[in-house]
Amino acid sequence: MKCPFCPSTETKVVDKRETEEQSITRRRRECLKCGKRFTTYERIEMSNILVIKKDGKREQFDREKVKKGIIKACEKRNVSMEDIDSIVNEIEQKLRNLETTEVKSTLIGEFVIKRLKKLDKVAYIRFASVYKDFEDIESFKEAIEQLKNGR
Repeated sequence: MKCPFCPSTETKVVDKRETEEQSITRRRRECLKCGKRFTTYERIEMSNILVIKKDGKREQFDREKVKKGIIKACEKRNVSMEDIDSIVNEIEQKLRNLETTEVKSTLIGEFVIKRLKKLDKVAYIRFASVYKDFEDIESFKEAIEQLKNGR
């Protein structure tokens, strides 16, 4: 492992912990040359998931892209990063449990919508307005009415 502070590749692991998801290992390392410490995360590499976009193009699943979308929807809401990470981890796990390595982007959007609906109604409406391409106030009204009626 290359030290981020100096060019040395001589490091030692000072501490190792499994994260809550159990699929990520956190390692605290120390550079043997400069003595500075840094953290690395190790994740099991699984088969690649291809996302089929609305226009038919395919791209690799990017958990950070999903996370950014959720963060944007939850901006200035009382939603913790732990909640957001939990949603992203859950969605990625659901995708990996499917019997295919190609999924439509709409499926990912539906997974996000369902989780945000339970977590925060305002974040849900924000995400839905982009995901479902609301074009006018009526679209917002309909979505809010559906929330009120428990649908």
